[in-house]
Amino acid sequence: MPTSVLDELLKSAPVVLDGAWGTQLQMRGLPVGACPDEWNLSHPELVEEVARAYVAAGSQIILTNTFGSNPVTLQRHGLADQVVAINRAGVQISRRAAAGRAKVFASIGPSGVMLMMGEKTPDELRAAFAVQAEALAQAGADGLVIETMSDPAEALLALEAARATGLPVVVCMTFDSGKNRDRTMMGTTPEQAAEQLTAAGADVIGANCGAGPENYVEICRRLKAATDRPIWIKPNAGLPEVVNGQTVYRLSAEDFSKYVPQLLDAGASFIGGCCGTTPEFIRAICRVLGRA
Repeated sequence: MPTSVLDELLKSAPVVLDGAWGTQLQMRGLPVGACPDEWNLSHPELVEEVARAYVAAGSQIILTNTFGSNPVTLQRHGLADQVVAINRAGVQISRRAAAGRAKVFASIGPSGVMLMMGEKTPDELRAAFAVQAEALAQAGADGLVIETMSDPAEALLALEAARATGLPVVVCMTFDSGKNRDRTMMGTTPEQAAEQLTAAGADVIGANCGAGPENYVEICRRLKAATDRPIWIKPNAGLPEVVNGQTVYRLSAEDFSKYVPQLLDAGASFIGGCCGTTPEFIRAICRVLGRA
């Protein structure tokens, strides 16, 4: 199991992750509905600004602007021929920003197709993730993060493709459904996800997006009880509200950071933020940990 990078990081656990990228890029002019990943080629300096801000705030791991850089998603934006270039640039940008002060774990998001609807076969999806994972590994990523997954079947295909690179692989599901908001959109519980992902060889298992930190304390505890792998948690800045057509997250950095001790008690080894969080949220986490 490729754990040397993880072993090194976990010596100083809890490990501080980064925050949101999409909302940060929108603040820098990315139009709503545009492809954020394409900015790796057209606006690399603005993407690097986001990454640098997280390193400066205290992130020990930063991600890459490659969440939607699998061939299936990029094809919808007319960028199918740019898959390798976009992924390679994403890693290079984050590595420049990290400048040796943080590790770079490359982001792999869902394809946006439903396997159960037969839009793509499992083999086609696995092959698409393999193209992305290989490009990220070749560009020098320290690890891979498969995130915001709702369908365990898709997560397992991405994991299989990512493991073939030999890099450490983190897999995160999104728990935002059911009356207690403790299931994925496909009805998967934290226990089911943890058991399946552990058996399939994920090095780190976690949850991101979909809910705020108050919801993810219990999710974290349940994941931890169902696996021997370290737990990675990146909640949103609360639940989103739509105000005048704009998505707004109400939770402040200070209020978000108050949940850090509870997340640690619940078993989190890696803590950061997802949608609506900013470098200020990462600074707040560091303050709570006595690292400011």
